[in-house]
Amino acid sequence: MNHRFGIDPTRTSTIQRKVVPGTGGPRILVADDHALMRHGLALAIKVRFPGASVIEAGSLAEAVAKARKADDLSAVLFDLQMGDTDGLAGVETMLRVLDGVPLVVVSGTLDGAMVAACIHAGARGFLPKGCDVAVLDHALPVVLAGGIYAPLPQGVAPAPPHAAPAHAPSAVSEESGARMMEELTERQREVLRLLLRGHSNKEIARSLGVLEGTVKVHLRSIMQRLRVRNRTQLALIASKSGLA
Repeated sequence: MNHRFGIDPTRTSTIQRKVVPGTGGPRILVADDHALMRHGLALAIKVRFPGASVIEAGSLAEAVAKARKADDLSAVLFDLQMGDTDGLAGVETMLRVLDGVPLVVVSGTLDGAMVAACIHAGARGFLPKGCDVAVLDHALPVVLAGGIYAPLPQGVAPAPPHAAPAHAPSAVSEESGARMMEELTERQREVLRLLLRGHSNKEIARSLGVLEGTVKVHLRSIMQRLRVRNRTQLALIASKSGLA
């Protein structure tokens, strides 16, 4: 596996007993516009959590309708990219409807900035579609107990303490983060906003009417100015500044 998972809280044994009671198990809404993926997730949940029941939805609109109708949902597994929604906007819409019901984002790509943005928006977990199905054994109990389960891809882990930059996100206050954002040009802020909404470099270039290489240059300049080394740190510092 090319990623590690951060798990919180640590009382796994107690959580497991609550989530897999044998009868009257959790009720999970699985939203994915690919029927095979949706059915596969539903089957995996039923097999791995005896007593669980699963509701399926093939679009954001259907997921919203079914979530509003069901008053006893335990959690929602929500595809990041569906036919009637794209990226963080769909996640935010679903979170507003759920009003506190835990949402786990499921995605075919693992991008550190997007993971951070989803968790900052209120998602309780993030599962790459390429992960082993056994990950559900750990992720679902943690999320249902109020914890957060999210991956840290290789290459975007925070730097070790002795090598951390002076303005590492963990040490950046809201005030200093906002001050550092003021150092960016307006075009750099536009690039950063689109990045935090889950757009790829190509999509950012198309939206701004520039070359993809130009977007990459802007991103390198942004990271140098904010003294971060990867997109995860970039997302965290943007969150502290209020830009995200």
